[in-house]
Amino acid sequence: MPGSAAPTVALPAFHEFAAPDDWRAIDFISDLHLSPALPRTTQAWAHHLRETPADAVFVLGDLFEVWVGDDARTLPFERECLAVLADAAGRRLLAFMAGNRDFLLGAAMLRDSGMRGLADPTVLSAWGRRVLLTHGDELCLADTDYQAFRREVRSPKWQHDFLARPLQTRLQIAAGIRRESEARRRFDGRIDADVDAATAVAWLQAAGSAEMVHGHTHRPGSEWLAPGFERHVLSDWDLDDEQRPRAEVLRLSRDGFRRLPPAGVR
Repeated sequence: MPGSAAPTVALPAFHEFAAPDDWRAIDFISDLHLSPALPRTTQAWAHHLRETPADAVFVLGDLFEVWVGDDARTLPFERECLAVLADAAGRRLLAFMAGNRDFLLGAAMLRDSGMRGLADPTVLSAWGRRVLLTHGDELCLADTDYQAFRREVRSPKWQHDFLARPLQTRLQIAAGIRRESEARRRFDGRIDADVDAATAVAWLQAAGSAEMVHGHTHRPGSEWLAPGFERHVLSDWDLDDEQRPRAEVLRLSRDGFRRLPPAGVR
């Protein structure tokens, strides 16, 4: 069960997204960490975007293993993913919320991919429900080192200075983070970190919502944060892990939430 410390951060602004009345279903996914090293995962993701019957797919962060700036969309793997996204965006709404791995995904990539950017957090109104959507990392308050790092890299100055470096330099920095466990821990947060329950409930109360959907923690499941307040945690995807392959979609319809494998995956 997540921690129960009192909220220690100011409430964020809650953006709103209203689903059209004629929509039948919305898919939520996160933490795919797409990269050339995960071909089966990438193939399953592309197939799901083509074949899902949902009217929209909401990606709640960490679509990519790393995103070092929108000029990376010209690289071979990223260019292939861009083509998948643009094709899918012609079939249904694709919405993207930044995670801790791809917070530098910006306006140029959104434009070329056809994805609609979502602020974190956003309240989704659909079929009489108000569902609070967030990547989830901002709520992992007990991991104070990560929160300090998050504030640093989300600052305009840090991002300006980082993006001013050549693309190859940024790619080398990202590769170094992946190799070094301590750097990766700072980038992702502690493995054992979870959302702070009291703060999550405070967010839900302020947003006028009883339900939260988030990713980041790689602990899929649904549970009560407090009486009357429930969270639904998204799965990470890794179908290239032969020992523990995993991929799951959380689908919302008029009948409520249900978990299912991606289209074409058994």
